[in-house]
Amino acid sequence: MQGSLMVDVEGLWLNAQDRQFLKHPEIGGLILFARNTEDPKQVRELCQSIRATRPDLILAIDQEGGRVQRLRQNTLQLPAMGSFIDHSNAKQLAHYCGWLMATEVLAAGLDISFAPVLDINYQRNQVIGQRAFGHTPDQVTLLASSFITGMQQAGMQATGKHFPGHGWVTGDSHFVIPEDERSLEEIKQTDLIPFAKLIKQLVGIMPAHVIYTQVDDKPAGFSPYWVQTVLRQELGFNGIIFSDDLSMAGAHAVGNIHNRVNAAFSAGCDMALVCNNRAMAEEALISTQQLNIKPSQKLGLMRAQTSTDTDYKANPYWQEAVNALQQANLL
Repeated sequence: MQGSLMVDVEGLWLNAQDRQFLKHPEIGGLILFARNTEDPKQVRELCQSIRATRPDLILAIDQEGGRVQRLRQNTLQLPAMGSFIDHSNAKQLAHYCGWLMATEVLAAGLDISFAPVLDINYQRNQVIGQRAFGHTPDQVTLLASSFITGMQQAGMQATGKHFPGHGWVTGDSHFVIPEDERSLEEIKQTDLIPFAKLIKQLVGIMPAHVIYTQVDDKPAGFSPYWVQTVLRQELGFNGIIFSDDLSMAGAHAVGNIHNRVNAAFSAGCDMALVCNNRAMAEEALISTQQLNIKPSQKLGLMRAQTSTDTDYKANPYWQEAVNALQQANLL
């Protein structure tokens, strides 16, 4: 089997334990949270120290916009994705927003933000809500495509989440194991559409910690059916599959951390996230070593496609994008 772990670190700077932990070749990525960010300068210095230890790591963050933004100080407070649909120029606004987000994240020294959310806002799930681009598959597809094009223009690859759709369930997979009772056919005719239509624009995909009870008894990220049969074979996706965080309650459905690591990699995930619990991450590392998991050769696809200058605000396109969002009362 192939796969790598994505882990996190404790604070604003690497400590000796972090450096030692990150040297393990089974670790292929690192994700930053709000506790790791003070301002862009500090984040750049942190990323430089990480790369000095492991230059090959994929460095990630969640910088979607709206309430999910880990970079805040001296950084644009981007709108929630659900705010675009009320505007006549929604496509262009989404494109600008994707470019702005990616530009700031890349300038801070990171490779990717886990974006965009491709879920549908059925107004049933508070954890998704305005993170979604719209209330229908067509709205989500149209606006997410423009957002992705903006990201790519800035030099960042896109990761669609949460496959095959997290919007219908009412539970939050951070705290419970949500179950979606709909049929496979209904899911294919609704939530799966944005993933299917945007598959060629996506280099990364993150499955949901949701059990689709009429399809499989495992959450999607642990399901060979969802990952291999639907995503790889039927949709033809050949990019990177990231598990959602294995420390979340939604991952408990398959047992302890050893079982979760085994299930994620056996299902076909290329990278498994284990966050906010160093002891669990260390157990996951031991499990990965015991299972003799080898790093995927595809991970480099997620690296930043360009280096962004720290004086990006001097770019005329920056002011054009900011002005457009301000005129729409989105900034």
